[in-house]
Amino acid sequence: MKNVTRRKRYYDKTIGAIDENIRAIIETRSNETSVTRLKRILLKVINNELTPRQKEIIMLYYFKGLDTVTIARMYGVTPQAVSAMMSRARKRMYRIMKYCL
Repeated sequence: MKNVTRRKRYYDKTIGAIDENIRAIIETRSNETSVTRLKRILLKVINNELTPRQKEIIMLYYFKGLDTVTIARMYGVTPQAVSAMMSRARKRMYRIMKYCL
């Protein structure tokens, strides 16, 4: 049997273009009506279209700045489970928002 080394810590900083786009929308400090409209749509999608757990995780990750390891400890799940929930939430948000824009 091979000696397999396991990762001691799972750390997830960015997860592709969708993640970067969501961060850009949230962090933009502009009074332009198009940016304000986009933020409003994003918040409506988060509040109305995601499951309660997905909503909480997205809010903690993007708005509170917590990483997946910290969120996983809070919920008593693995960081991989948090990452999977975030991935499903981001995909759902993207699918809905592309029809709004």
